[in-house]
Amino acid sequence: MLEKFTNIFRIPDLRKRILFTLGLLAVYRLGGHIPTPGINADLLQQFFEQNRGTFLGFIDLFSGGQLRRLTIFALGIMPYITASIILQLLTVVYEPLAKLQKEGELGRKKITQWTRYLTVALSAMQSLGIAITLQKSTQGGAAFVTNPGPGFVLMTVITLTAGSIFVMWLGEQITERGLGNGMSLLIFAGIVVGLPRGVADLLDKAKTDAWGSFTALALILLVALMVAIVAFIVFVERSERRIPVQYAKRVVGRKVMGGQSTHLPMRVNAGGVMPIIFASSILTFPQTALYPFKDTKFIGHLMRLLGWGEPLYTFLYAVGIIFFAYFYVSIIFNPSEVADNMRKYGGFIPGIRPGKRTADHINDILTRITLVGALYLILISFIPEWMIAGIHLNHLPGALGAFFERLPAWITNGLGVTFYFGGTSLLIVVGVAMDTVQQVEAQLIMRHYDGFTPRSGRIRGRRAW
Repeated sequence: MLEKFTNIFRIPDLRKRILFTLGLLAVYRLGGHIPTPGINADLLQQFFEQNRGTFLGFIDLFSGGQLRRLTIFALGIMPYITASIILQLLTVVYEPLAKLQKEGELGRKKITQWTRYLTVALSAMQSLGIAITLQKSTQGGAAFVTNPGPGFVLMTVITLTAGSIFVMWLGEQITERGLGNGMSLLIFAGIVVGLPRGVADLLDKAKTDAWGSFTALALILLVALMVAIVAFIVFVERSERRIPVQYAKRVVGRKVMGGQSTHLPMRVNAGGVMPIIFASSILTFPQTALYPFKDTKFIGHLMRLLGWGEPLYTFLYAVGIIFFAYFYVSIIFNPSEVADNMRKYGGFIPGIRPGKRTADHINDILTRITLVGALYLILISFIPEWMIAGIHLNHLPGALGAFFERLPAWITNGLGVTFYFGGTSLLIVVGVAMDTVQQVEAQLIMRHYDGFTPRSGRIRGRRAW
């Protein structure tokens, strides 16, 4: 295995890509230690510590803890992701945008440019809401802002918006000139940097016997659960449905071409972590935008209903994951196009007629397998919510709430366990790590080196003479 890792640095192009990626990730982490001027950082961090098991802690996770310190990169990559979702949804309902997407590279560049403009607008709106909220908020009688006023608001909007645009540029540069998906790697870096804090939190619970006599057993069960979740994620992420495909024999001159049997692989979770990120960013945006008006009666009641762990939030989150799972798959996979290409090269699925019947057959399989993948994402993403905040079924109106009031407190109020050992963070970390390793392995195999896995297709690496 050590030789396989050294092979990475024997390839000049791959070595440059990895070092370039690591360099930009270091810049991203460096910016995470530069605070926004005019903020009482210690007081703000204390506020986030008190609200760690709430929706604020969930948002802070994706920024790598930068929101709690309100650094220049506090908004992170979420405005860009939200802008991408809006543009992708518009391509479905707005015909001129759909035609522009089909124009090839020129159309994609135009859509990317509009995504950047929309990111600037969303970042400005979110930073304005944060600035106004911080001016009005206090903690223990002390103000978060040292010098409130229009100057502070303007400076905060400019600083956070510029930081968000710079993070977007870092992600695009990693995708283009580095290794892996830049946006996913930035989220990955933000989560991984918080893992030591999660370990320290568990050690602190062990020292203080946070759960009484059951503390040791609870810690063992938590570690076993984490290992089981990682194994389950790896198993599902590598699972695929293989549709058999047969190619007819063709005689071209004196050569007989085709006749071989192969398969069309369809991943169970083709969308990866994107449905979860899309659904969470959609739910994050209205709560961030409406936060300055939380003291009003209607908005305050609505935000309580959309609070983390509340039944309405859980329902909308689950529906959002299912919707974006199907939506994302519909973007990256077109059954009709696959069926046409298969027929063009003389391929067919045994027992299924080429053309529309083949497209319908592939679409039916894709529909069922995507539902399984969406349910898997819902299960994984709800594990941290149940561990931290519980399921507030007792907040349901009427007799339902009274019935669920009888449930144990650890079900309705959670265990207060750190989020870093939950499902969404592990799904992102494991998924991004697997995708990056596969890209490195593809680069190695393309240059006749060993891959990392036994099925990489190489028995021995290339020798240097």
